[in-house]
Amino acid sequence: MTNIPEATTPDSPRDEPAPADPGNPVPPEGPGSLTHAPDVVPPHAPEAVTPTETPVPLDALDVLDADTYSSIREPRAAARLPLGDGTWHQLARQYVWVQLISTGVLVLIVLTAVLLLTLLWHQWWAWIPGGIFLIILIWTIAITPRQARAYGYQLRHDDLVFRRGILWQRVVAVPYGRMQLVDITHGPLDRGFGIAQLKLVTAAASTGVVIPGLKQEAAERLRDTLVDVAETRRTGL
Repeated sequence: MTNIPEATTPDSPRDEPAPADPGNPVPPEGPGSLTHAPDVVPPHAPEAVTPTETPVPLDALDVLDADTYSSIREPRAAARLPLGDGTWHQLARQYVWVQLISTGVLVLIVLTAVLLLTLLWHQWWAWIPGGIFLIILIWTIAITPRQARAYGYQLRHDDLVFRRGILWQRVVAVPYGRMQLVDITHGPLDRGFGIAQLKLVTAAASTGVVIPGLKQEAAERLRDTLVDVAETRRTGL
């Protein structure tokens, strides 16, 4: 039996497409037509948690910055070592007075010795070495305030960064896990002005750091914090 296709007559109904909605036009279909898929908003990835900048508690920061300079002094040359990001802590203002008094006493001693040699024993040649030494000491007194403001240290997440110097700059990064000894020393004049110096000893002698001119309370708080952090880094906690 052969299937004969049904002939269409003018009166037979045809499948006509539904009328398009003017408010919601239907895109044309075909091989060349493009359909726009709805925009899929990707889920927000959780923000990465960065480690804290410094392991020092916030209450200790006020102790470290008490009665210190407000800004670190940089060299004017364009090729200077950059400061980088983070908070730099500086020396106490009393450190300048200690250095001025110590250098001033040394100037008086040298000047007295030269005067005695020249006036009593007529050793006029003493002015040659004595004069050179006096010029160096006077120049040291003049640049001491500027040098003190060039000192600074920064407590980062994994290490302590120390910088000093204007003409000859030095920047040292000491990892907390490499610290072997944290020592506090101060002389009679330092005790009179309430300051001390903090010494960090590591396995390599070249990376040892001495931070002078810290307030006594700041030096003790910094020592305790560095010891705790160093123990944590060595144990891998």
